[in-house]
Parts: sequence; C-alpha cells; structure tokens
Amino acid sequence: MTKNVTIEKGQQFPLTIKRLGINGEGVGYFKKQVVFVPGALPGEEVVVEATKIHPKYAEGKIKRIRNKSPHRVKAPCVHFGECGGCQLQHLSYEQQLKEKRDIVIQALERHTKLKMEELDIRETIGMEDPWHYRNKSSFQLQGKKGEVIAGLYGLDSHRLVPIESCMVQHPLTDKVTQIVKQVLSDFNIPIYHERKRTGLVRTIVVRAGIQTGHVQVVLITAKKELPRKELIAEEIIKRAPEVTSVMQNVNGQKTSLIFGDETLPIKGEQAIQETLGDLSFELSARAFFQLNPTQTVKLYDEVKKAAQLTGNEKIVDAYCGVGTIGLWLAKDAKEIRGMDVIEESIQNANENAKKHGIQNATYVTGKAEQLMPKWVKEGWKPDVVVVDPPRTGCDEKFLKTIKKVKPKRFVYVSCNPSTLAKDIQYLSDQYKVEYIQPVDMFPHTAHVECVSQIVLK
Repeated sequence: MTKNVTIEKGQQFPLTIKRLGINGEGVGYFKKQVVFVPGALPGEEVVVEATKIHPKYAEGKIKRIRNKSPHRVKAPCVHFGECGGCQLQHLSYEQQLKEKRDIVIQALERHTKLKMEELDIRETIGMEDPWHYRNKSSFQLQGKKGEVIAGLYGLDSHRLVPIESCMVQHPLTDKVTQIVKQVLSDFNIPIYHERKRTGLVRTIVVRAGIQTGHVQVVLITAKKELPRKELIAEEIIKRAPEVTSVMQNVNGQKTSLIFGDETLPIKGEQAIQETLGDLSFELSARAFFQLNPTQTVKLYDEVKKAAQLTGNEKIVDAYCGVGTIGLWLAKDAKEIRGMDVIEESIQNANENAKKHGIQNATYVTGKAEQLMPKWVKEGWKPDVVVVDPPRTGCDEKFLKTIKKVKPKRFVYVSCNPSTLAKDIQYLSDQYKVEYIQPVDMFPHTAHVECVSQIVLK
C-alpha cells in the first residue's frame, strides 16, 4: 500500500528547518513528509512553496522567512544562489563547520547500525581564510554573437551563468581563464554547441600551482583538429606569462564528464609543479590533486596521525593518484606500495618519488583488489592500508580484499559521508571505527572530507 502524499505542487505551508541535508539544503517535515528547501538554514521558520513532489519527499522554495537563523549572513558573491558552485555562503563560517560535522553524523545514523554515543566524531578542522582556495577551475563555454562566454551551469539547470571572477577560485585561475577566453574569441575559434554538437572548444580547465606560481591550461575540444593551436598557445603565454603548460584534451562524447581519454601537448611542459609542505609534485593534465592545497597539508597530517607510524610499517596507498598521500607518509614507514588505474598518474607518482629520493615507495598501474592478494601470496602483507576513493566510495571488491588481507589499520579518506558510512557498515563485522576527523576542504559548499581511523577488531 503506498503512503498518501499530503503535499501538492504549488501548495504553501510553514516549515521549521531541522538540519542541513547532504547537498546543503534545509530539511524540515510537513505532516511527516520530508521537505528539502535550498537556502533555508537550521532553526529557521519559513513559509515554503512546494516545487517538486517525489514519492518519498518533496522539494520547496522559500517564499518568506518568518524567523531567521542567528547564523545567517549576507553572501558576499554576486553569483551566489545562481551558479550552483557554493551552497552555504549565507551561513557564518563557524556554523558551517558545525553543520558539516552534523552532516557526517546524519550519514552514519542513516547508513550504519553503529551506536552514535560510542563514536568519536571530532570537530571539523576549518580554514583561517576560507576564500580563494581552489587551485583548479573548469569553466564551460558558450558562443554568443561572436563572444565567448565562460561560466558554470546554474543550479539544477543547463543555463550557463557567466563568471568573470569567483570568490573561491585562486585569482590566478580567474585571470588566466579570462585571457584564454579572449584569445579564443580573437582567433574566432568555434565554440562547441552541445545540442547541435557543432563547434570545437567545450571547456577551459586552468590549474595553478599556488606555491610555485606555475599555471597549466587545458583546452577540452570535441575533435582532435584544432586550427592554429600553436599560435593560440603562444598568444596565451604572451598575455599570461605564468602559463608554463598548454595542453589539449579530446572529448567527443555526449557526457557530463569533462575529460576525454586523449591528452595532447601543445606548448610548454606537459606537467606543472606544485609543492605541499616540503614535497613537490608533477601534475599532468588529468592527474588527480587536491583542490585546496592549504587544507591538504592539514588533511594529510591527519592521515599520518591515523596511520600511527613507527617506521616499521608496510603501507598500501590505494587509489593513489600522483602519490601524494604515500609520499607524505614515506619517511615514517618501512615501505609504500601504491596503485591507481590512470597510467599518467602512476608515471607522475614514480617521478615524484624519484625526484625526492624516496626509495621505499613504488607505484603500479592496476586495481588494489587484484594487486593486494597477489602481494600477500608472495609474502608481502600490509600493516596499514590508506585509501582516498572517488565520491562513489570504495569498490565492493576492494572492501572484500580488505577483509581478506586484514591490515591492522585502515585509514579511509572520504569526500562523501554517505558512501563512507556504507563502507564502514560493510566492514563493521571485522573492523571498528576509532574516530572520524572531518576536514573542511571546500568552505561555503556542502562538501565535507573525513579522515577515519578504522582498526581490526
């Protein structure tokens, strides 16, 4: 028997907001029905108009705020509420940190059978200056009357919001994006049209080495042929001398993924340098690297704490990217072995290890669930496994491998509390959560990163 939905589209009703949802929207209950309201804050009493009705919940928009949260502030960005990049600029930063911890607790309550009162979920580690922290931007392009527009898609829509400068982007990425946009316009390069599937350049990706000042530009194109590309690259470098690498990535697919499989150098180096602490890294166009270098140092120090290294540990760095976490731990461990499925990342990781004279770290292309059992068979068993998976969480085969291999400690770096909670539940028959440390990698958004220390029972 289906439950009667008591809310109708267009209906207006009062709502008390109980908490923030995982996407930063306010969550309240009307006649036992869950209602999600973007822009509403915990503790507020609002009048809401229902905009979408789903079988198990409804979505609404604020018509009026009857009772404001004491933590509500004026969002400083002109694009707030429009571009879909930040969800929480209207909430004071101190309160954002508290709500992010609460988002982690909610995920654990929803997806695990663990007793919350027995869990050590620590206060969120924030930033001293929570602005201009992102070292990489990906701006979609549209051509309008001979002009090139760069921006982000609006909230839940396919409307491009033009952005000249972004308050969470590093100023270098903003500056270079505007220059590239102008160069493409000056050279009359056809901009990709998604519906007609005509034109060439789809996206401008700019990554800045915040510590080194090096900048890489990647032009994402629908086809391999890009007319006068060397001239375009020269002009970009002339106008923005910080640019040390101009690359092209080909993505002809109808997809929301930014990168395609083929990356071609146009001018300059194929990678840029970035430093974290006293380590420097080679970053190729598609290599994964944390977007907030300031907080990454804090995050990796938390990983080191959770790994509890004495100098004798054998460590597996799974989903290792360019080797950042493993190399951060290397001098306090006996041996590091890392793996990733992206071959360029593994090349970067081995180059990074070699460059720093780190001889106890090796990186191979492949999947942890295939490599770890093989190593155990050969007599090499890890004491600690560190993982930093994508938002979808760990592959179930990987978690099965953890249960089989049984490392003493499992350090899980997560960017999605829901998949972290599901994975913790899956391991809970053999592993116990010692503590979870939330870290704010993306101020003013609903994202929260966590370092969890998980130990063999």
